[in-house]
Amino acid sequence: MIATLTGTVSSLGLDSLVLDVRGVGYLVRTTPAALAHTRHGAELTLHTELVVREDSMTLFGFPAPAEAEAFRVVQSVSGIGPRLALSVLAVLSPEDLARAVAAQDTKAITKVPGIGPKVAGRMMLELGGKLAPPADAAPAAGQAAPAAPVDAATAQVVEALVGLGWPEKASATAVEETAAELGGAPEAGELLRGSLRRLGGAR
Repeated sequence: MIATLTGTVSSLGLDSLVLDVRGVGYLVRTTPAALAHTRHGAELTLHTELVVREDSMTLFGFPAPAEAEAFRVVQSVSGIGPRLALSVLAVLSPEDLARAVAAQDTKAITKVPGIGPKVAGRMMLELGGKLAPPADAAPAAGQAAPAAPVDAATAQVVEALVGLGWPEKASATAVEETAAELGGAPEAGELLRGSLRRLGGAR
């Protein structure tokens, strides 16, 4: 079992990165926030979970152990697999998720594409007592990665949001508004994270 990986970021995608560990490149699926807070050539440690299926082996990784633990716990809910669990962590931090479960706030949970009221209710029931209590302090913001051309980044992020379940029109509007708010030439990971926050529960 691969529990952690430490290496150099050799490439970045919209939902994954390649971590070079002593000459071996590991493709790791991760969250938009994690991608926005790193850059090509950076040294990075990820807490990982290897998901094995009959036809695939997929490695998921997170900068914080709390994220990796939340990823594992969310998958314990009936009907939730690794990709939907990753979508949960793309929208909600572990602390936000713990607060929502503690408060029985199904509205917060249904912000995640692919999760409706029925699944959210099941999560409330099955996650009770399994998540770490939320801390009062919000996590510190990391530094954004170097800028990429806005037009290319916009197209990539709209495509990623549509893949996560949001309508194309709403995705395009959210990305455009986020790009205008950020100014300059934000990179794709930063645009994706901001657009997810802007979209909220709109689907």
